[in-house]
Amino acid sequence: MNILVTAGNTQTPIDRVRCITNIFSGRTGATIATKAAEYGHAVTLFTSHPDVVEAGHALCVQSYRTFEDLESLMAGAIPGGGFDAIVHAAAVNDYHVVGTFAKKGEAFVDVSAGKVKGHHADLWLRLTPAPKLIDKVRTVWHFAGTLVKFKLEVGVTEAELLDIAERSRTHSGADLMVANTLDGMKDWAYLGAGETYHRVTRSELASKLLAAVEARHTSDRLD
Repeated sequence: MNILVTAGNTQTPIDRVRCITNIFSGRTGATIATKAAEYGHAVTLFTSHPDVVEAGHALCVQSYRTFEDLESLMAGAIPGGGFDAIVHAAAVNDYHVVGTFAKKGEAFVDVSAGKVKGHHADLWLRLTPAPKLIDKVRTVWHFAGTLVKFKLEVGVTEAELLDIAERSRTHSGADLMVANTLDGMKDWAYLGAGETYHRVTRSELASKLLAAVEARHTSDRLD
C-alpha cells in the first residue's frame, strides 16, 4: 500500500518570533509511519517533528511548521499522490491569528508587527476559525481511499468520547477513528467505526490500526 501519515503540531504565528501551538510531539504518527514501513508499505510522513523519527526506515519525510505549510503539503500530495490510505494524526490548530491589539482608552489599536513590543499592559489576539484539513480530504482533494481520523477530548467520559468520535468520523467521511482523552492518551485509545470500537493500549495502537487499514484495503480490492 501507499500510505500518507500526518503527524505533529501546527504553529499559528502571532508575529515573526512568537506563535500559538499545542503540546503534541508527533510521536504517535511517527510510530505509525515507521511500523507501516516495517510492514513493507510505501510511506510518506508529513511531520512538524522530524527529529522524533527513528533512523533506518524507508520513509519519505517532509517537515512543516505552520498550518499553511501542512495545508500546502497535503494539497500538493493528495490529489495526484496515488495514496491508498491517509492517516491524519497531526494535531492541527483550530484558529488563525488575524490581529494583535492593545487597548488605548476605550479603543483597540492594532499593534501587529514583526515583533510585537513587550511594553503593553494587555494584549488582545483576534482569532478566527481555521478550516478543518481533514474535511478537505474527501471534498476538496477528492481522496477515495481509506481515511483515518484522530480525535482527542478533555473532560469527558469514555461513553461521551465514543459518541463525539463517531459523529466526528461521519462528518469527515473517515473510515476509521482513533479517539482518546488527554488524561488517557499515554495509555489507551479507542479504534473503530460505527458500532464497533475497541479499546487498545498505546503500545499496540500502531499495529492494530495498520491491521484495520490493511483489512479495509483488501476488502475494497475484492469488491
